Amino acid sequence: MARKPYDLLFKLLLVGNSGVGKTSLLFRFTEDVFTTTFISTIGIDFKIKTIELHGKKIKLQIWDTAGQERFHTITTSYYRGAVGILLVYDITNGDSFNSISMWLRNIDQHAGNDVEWMLLGNKCDMESKRIIPTSQGKQVAEQHGIRFYETSARANINVEKAFLNLVEDILDKVGSKSICISSLSLGLFVFFSLVTGCKKKKKKKKSMTSCFCANQELLMMLFL
Repeated sequence: MARKPYDLLFKLLLVGNSGVGKTSLLFRFTEDVFTTTFISTIGIDFKIKTIELHGKKIKLQIWDTAGQERFHTITTSYYRGAVGILLVYDITNGDSFNSISMWLRNIDQHAGNDVEWMLLGNKCDMESKRIIPTSQGKQVAEQHGIRFYETSARANINVEKAFLNLVEDILDKVGSKSICISSLSLGLFVFFSLVTGCKKKKKKKKSMTSCFCANQELLMMLFL
C-alpha cells in the first residue's frame, strides 16, 4: 500500500466580519502573496497547505468563510469537523471588534467542544487608522484563555506565527490520534463503507470510536 503524503489532516476556519482581511491572511500564509484586488468571499472557499511540525507532515485545509450576514446560514455547517478556528477582526474597524461576541456564540453553538481557536487583530500595519487598542484584544483573549496576535497580511506580520501556533496547540491536544469527523461526514463515511464493501456481513461490528474517526486519507476525500 502506497504511503500517504501526510500524517495528519486538520481543518481550520477563518471567521469574522466581511472586510477584516481573512482572504488576505489565507493567501499570505498559503502562497506568501498579498494583493489589494480581492473581492468579498462568496460563501466558502478554501486552500491547502502542507507543513512539517514536530516530525509530522500535516495537511491543512484552511476554509475562508464569508463574513456577510446573509451567508451565516451557509457557514454554520462548515464549523462541523473543524479542529482550529482563527477569529479575525480589523483594528481599524470598531464594528468588527464589537462583533466578536456574535462570532463567539456561533463558535460555541456550531463548533466541537475540543476546537482550538485564537483571536487575530488584523491590519496592524495601519497604525494611523487604528481604532481598537492592542490592550482590548488582549483582554478578550485573556478572558477566554486563548492566544492573541495582531497581524498584517500586507506587511507579513505574525501571519505564519499565528497559523503555526494554532496547529501546534491542536497537535498538543490530539497527539497522534485521528481527528473525529462531523456528523455529516460520518454519514458519507458509512455510505462509502457500504458501497466499497468495507462492512462485510461476517466481520465483527466496528466500535463507535472507529466509526466516528476516519483515517486521514478518507477524511481528505470527504471534504474535497
